[in-house]
Amino acid sequence: MDRQIDITYQEMTKLPKDSCLLVDTRDESATEYGMIPGAVRIAENELEDKAAALPADKKIILYCARGIFSREWAEELREKGLDAYSLKGGYAGWLLERMREAQEEEKDKPESKAKEVEEGIRKKFHKQLFSRFAKAINVYDLVQENDKIAVCISGGKDSMLMAKLFQELKRHNKFPFELVFLVMDPGYSELNRKVIENNAKLLDIPITVFESDIFEAVYEVEKSPCYLCARMRRGYLYSRAKELGCNKIALGHHYDDVIETILMGMLYGAQMQTMMPKLHSTNFEGMELIRPMYLIREDDIKKWRDFYDLHFIQCACRFTDTCTTCRPDGSSVSKRMEIKRLIADMKKTNPFVESNIFKSVENVNLSTIIAYKENGIRHHFLDGYDKK
Repeated sequence: MDRQIDITYQEMTKLPKDSCLLVDTRDESATEYGMIPGAVRIAENELEDKAAALPADKKIILYCARGIFSREWAEELREKGLDAYSLKGGYAGWLLERMREAQEEEKDKPESKAKEVEEGIRKKFHKQLFSRFAKAINVYDLVQENDKIAVCISGGKDSMLMAKLFQELKRHNKFPFELVFLVMDPGYSELNRKVIENNAKLLDIPITVFESDIFEAVYEVEKSPCYLCARMRRGYLYSRAKELGCNKIALGHHYDDVIETILMGMLYGAQMQTMMPKLHSTNFEGMELIRPMYLIREDDIKKWRDFYDLHFIQCACRFTDTCTTCRPDGSSVSKRMEIKRLIADMKKTNPFVESNIFKSVENVNLSTIIAYKENGIRHHFLDGYDKK
């Protein structure tokens, strides 16, 4: 009879640390959002080539997002003679277990995790996070008196931090405005839904959850399902926010998202554009989209997350383990990772490259542009060339 291939988190913790090797098989875009402490990353597409270098005298414990593909790889490694296992529930399962432990630890603490985080936003991370949050709101005029803002929470580090920053802004209350912390469940797996709810409870964010069937709608879509899903999510968020009496929705895109979008548009879309700090909705009259994290660096968000030992989901899509666009060869994921690496490489020789990319869309000289579009109308430099 075959040995059991699945191993639980509790069983793993009972093993001597030097007797096993924990391997995260997710791609770089996923592990950027966090890994189980002590794990090494060997992505799925690297496992076969690196299998020979894995220690034969240790238990090899693999995990992916939810323990589906890691199970398949554990079976393959066993065929190669290795003592391989798959962590039951994967990273999402570990997150839930870690949260359960955190809730138990909270009971014995004099101060809650939420209070610690709030104090850190006021002191330790004030300059990197809250100051830049407030600056974006002021520079781009994102929040006005009597606004009612739907703070849209996906469950990741960016939107959760945005919620805490808005709570801090509300505490200052220089003028009256209202907040609704809105979570849309487009068909999350039970695990992902619990992770979002547990994190909201841990951080004292009073979320309002509503459900939709977006995942079902895009399930059969072969071309760009993630793009369609994102567009549909935004429409549902606008609609629900408007029903709740909101006039704005806030999304958690940050500085790095902006500069990556600029380069992706140039290199892959043959166009010059940026991710705007605010936009009027074209389909929902009176509604506006704002991005108050616009000036916050992703590395600072990660430092905040790791300092407080917070763990968030990468993609709450219940098809993450079965949708090819969410796996290492998914074009939308790989393109953004290519851009991240490109910027990191350029930064080695030019430390100002990131700010230069960001400022490039603020310093456009139209007299040196071949053509541009404004309100859907294309203008070409030859149009008035002979009149000058």
